[in-house]
Amino acid sequence: MIKANPYGEDVKARLNAAALDRIHRFVLAGGSFRGAVIRGTRMVNEMRANHGLGILETLVLGHAYLAAGLMTTHLKGSDRIRLTVDCSGPIKGLSVEANAFGEVRGHLKSVPIAVDKPLESFNLSPFFGAGVLEVARFLENAKHPFTGRVALMYGSLAKDLAYYFVTSEQIPSAFHLSIKFDTQGIVTGAGGLFLQVLPGAPEDTVASLETLVAGISSIGEAFEADIPAEAFIEGAFGDHELKLLDSYRVEFMCHCGPEKIRNMLAMLPEDDLRDIRQNGPFPVDIQCHNCGSRYLFGQTDVALIYDSRYSPN
Repeated sequence: MIKANPYGEDVKARLNAAALDRIHRFVLAGGSFRGAVIRGTRMVNEMRANHGLGILETLVLGHAYLAAGLMTTHLKGSDRIRLTVDCSGPIKGLSVEANAFGEVRGHLKSVPIAVDKPLESFNLSPFFGAGVLEVARFLENAKHPFTGRVALMYGSLAKDLAYYFVTSEQIPSAFHLSIKFDTQGIVTGAGGLFLQVLPGAPEDTVASLETLVAGISSIGEAFEADIPAEAFIEGAFGDHELKLLDSYRVEFMCHCGPEKIRNMLAMLPEDDLRDIRQNGPFPVDIQCHNCGSRYLFGQTDVALIYDSRYSPN
């Protein structure tokens, strides 16, 4: 992966941003609820820089990154999760995946998102339109992924994910996703909340789930103001038998690299690779759709790849 650096040469700013980006897990009400809060300001800024996104695209894909990060709280080992949306609106769709290590990557299917008139609000429903939300879990010891699909009901990723969990997994859940921008369009605060009612919880706890989430202030604004994640959780849930569990890093990360792209080129049919070797155009420019990294191969590079794969000697 070739990662852009939106924090410039300020080493202190880079280190501080990296240290703050974490996922914090907790339980409430004697174990009736489980939850997580993600702080992902650096992750979203790096994602935006690598993919070269505008504000609207950053908002849409950033929400998906935050949501996928939150959904890693139930993963372990080499487990990973993939969140996919296919829709009729200008967004067209998105695909984001995250693993148990808190590494998140993914892309929009349409960049830039077509806009007919200036945005009047950050209501994303018109940009999604009709469509399908799919969640796939790739578990370490499972032969096939566990996949669930629901129709988009709200055009809001947070609400549609809550609908997915209660419909496909019968787990009452709530999401809160928030990204704040400054006047220059830079992400100054990005965060999210994931809250679920656990099996066996009293019936009245289910009814209180929406009330708990509705009373929460903007997570993006809190992180914009440099409120620590633990303090935000304490302020929001301190009166509900809160027990903080643990935290772990979250990061924009893709494991692509020049060697993987070189191997991909080497797997092309002989005629196709020969044509590229002879006719180019050079350099061959291949971009990873999951992270936006670009890998360039000159004519000599392509000739060496061809010879290593198809030369008789």
